[in-house]
Amino acid sequence: MLRTRSPVRPLSLADRDEALAVCAQDLPGAVFVAARILEGARSGSLSSVLGHRVDGELTALCWASANVVPVATTDESRGAFAERVRRWRGRCASVFGRREEVGGLWAHLEPHWGPPRAVRGHQPLLVADRMPSALGVPLDPRVRPARPDEVDLVLPAAEHMFTAEIGYPPYRGSDRGYRASLAGLAARGHTYVVVEGGRVVFKTDVGSLALGCAQLQGVWLAPELRGRGLAVPMLASVVEQVMVGPAPLVTLYVNDFNTAARATYEHIGFREVGDFSTVLL
Repeated sequence: MLRTRSPVRPLSLADRDEALAVCAQDLPGAVFVAARILEGARSGSLSSVLGHRVDGELTALCWASANVVPVATTDESRGAFAERVRRWRGRCASVFGRREEVGGLWAHLEPHWGPPRAVRGHQPLLVADRMPSALGVPLDPRVRPARPDEVDLVLPAAEHMFTAEIGYPPYRGSDRGYRASLAGLAARGHTYVVVEGGRVVFKTDVGSLALGCAQLQGVWLAPELRGRGLAVPMLASVVEQVMVGPAPLVTLYVNDFNTAARATYEHIGFREVGDFSTVLL
């Protein structure tokens, strides 16, 4: 019996530019994968990025590691990607991306992976491309990049944010791996903080950076400071610094039920350009 060759293959370094061109078609939705492609190219391997080809042309991508993230997929390519990753249930913590793509991919995976822990079905995807100061938004001058030697300061804020958002702590047992990831962000200048009284009271990270687009994640303000209007100038300062620096386009996605955060983002100048979904495993 002849076997049909799968159109899905792990990418190689030779596929880098073609894969980035696929991401560039939807940069706000695909910047996470574009950033992983650039990181993989620097380290010498793109094997965690799966590609789907039709008549030799790369048409869709899927990041498949601790997270599964589809990009530019169709019903056909989602089925092919699901067939490739369906045995990897134990490796993956989430599936996220454009809402339609995640829903279609999850429909293929759920029969094999079982029910999820939670589904964030509607997460508005937002972009900002005008500096907040040009819109008259005040900037908090205390916001600055965290230094690599400030991991001990950043850790409690990052841990609190992660646990509140995801529902479980970011590590169990040793914090060595989590600290290393925080140190890596700080070393690249991708964590922004406000430090007062010897502790971090505001934090956010540039989680992905590629092709002139930055995606923010982990936005956190100390609970006792919430409701005072402090988040607007703090986050506006982050957006301004990122736009002046590596990325004129800034994006993030937010849970639809987080009305306070959505109001903050709108005040800064973010506008909605679509929907994300996240399946937590």
